[in-house]
Amino acid sequence: MSENVNIAPGAAGGRHVSGAPATTENIRTASPDLLRNAIDRRIVKVRPMSTPVDQLTRCAASRHATAMTVEYYSVDTKQTQATLLEASTNNGKDRGDGFVSAILKTSADTIFDVSETVLVPSVAGTASEGGVTVPLMLYVVSRPSDGGVEVVALNGPSRTTIDQVLHEVPLLQQGTVLVRMGRAATELDVQTPQFSAMPRKASNNCQIFKMQVEESTMAKLAGKEAGWSFSDQEEAAIIDMRLGMEKSFIFGSRGKYFDPVKNENVYFTGGIWGQAPRSAELDLDTLTEGDLIDLCSKAFTGNNGSKRKILIAGTRLMEALSKLQYSKVLSAGETRVKWGIEFKEIVSNFGTFYVLHSEVFDACGHSADGFILDPNYLTKYVHVPFQAEKLDLRASGQRNTDAVVLTEASCLVLRYPQAHIRVIGKAA
Repeated sequence: MSENVNIAPGAAGGRHVSGAPATTENIRTASPDLLRNAIDRRIVKVRPMSTPVDQLTRCAASRHATAMTVEYYSVDTKQTQATLLEASTNNGKDRGDGFVSAILKTSADTIFDVSETVLVPSVAGTASEGGVTVPLMLYVVSRPSDGGVEVVALNGPSRTTIDQVLHEVPLLQQGTVLVRMGRAATELDVQTPQFSAMPRKASNNCQIFKMQVEESTMAKLAGKEAGWSFSDQEEAAIIDMRLGMEKSFIFGSRGKYFDPVKNENVYFTGGIWGQAPRSAELDLDTLTEGDLIDLCSKAFTGNNGSKRKILIAGTRLMEALSKLQYSKVLSAGETRVKWGIEFKEIVSNFGTFYVLHSEVFDACGHSADGFILDPNYLTKYVHVPFQAEKLDLRASGQRNTDAVVLTEASCLVLRYPQAHIRVIGKAA
């Protein structure tokens, strides 16, 4: 940049070029994201159907990574239910308030706090609401230091003593499901037991993706057929580069290698296939509409994710899905264009799948498999944004060519892993 060019701060935090026209170099200095966004807008038009995951991340906002290794937090939600580890007993404690409490040993004592209500769906309570018997409702009165949860029954059985009626907790069998419900406070309560979500820390590596394009000076001067130019060469290179990135973003294995020749570390990014904690199996040879409804149930319940998710499928899985006979309960066939990608919709009562065929799964040995992706919980970290750098190989005396090196250092992370599922297809 010219020494006479000044980059002046704006009144609202912007930056302004003074003393020179708005050249590419000046724009890159004053507002680097402006050109990067233009590059991304061009990239997303290059065969978006072939690289859906990479396409999604370029259409959404990405985060800047200050180092090659990215540390991030995956936020989970508190469990909503637990089971009894052992049957309850009837040697409860008379609390002196008309209730006899019981200590329940559960599979997850810590999810229950004092003042929370607990539903026991499999056990009927003694009271009825509008003539309908409602399930047993418990109330947490304490968390003993030696483990377990102390509860009283709000609609449990009762017995009459000499001076009062005692409400007891009925005997509950081992394995009984307990569902955590809402808190119940008194009129004068201003505080409740503290709640805070402790996210799980994880990390991934940004991988440096590169592609070099060259064209000799003689080839540049020669006549071209079909308007072939150096820009076409770049486009072909971008296609190949994005396909490689797509494979790494999905199936890559996180790691680091020290190159003794270059005396530098090489970072490898971990793919989202390995980041998802849940899997669902489908028998493709006997796949039915019921199996697909079960998959929808698993994908859209119990994880607080979106009600619209993307199902990326390999060829074998796509064939099986296409052969299904759909009904009014589960419909398919509508076409939806989002993020520059054309999807087929599968609509269920649980949620909607945007289905897309991906040959990347075939190339990586996952033709029968797929991946259910929640786009709202997919984040891209970028250490080096996608950029094209021209090399002057003639001036350096190497080759009489025009050369451009395409570079990006980035990785993908699943911010809420439970919202995503691997689909494992079993086929003969």
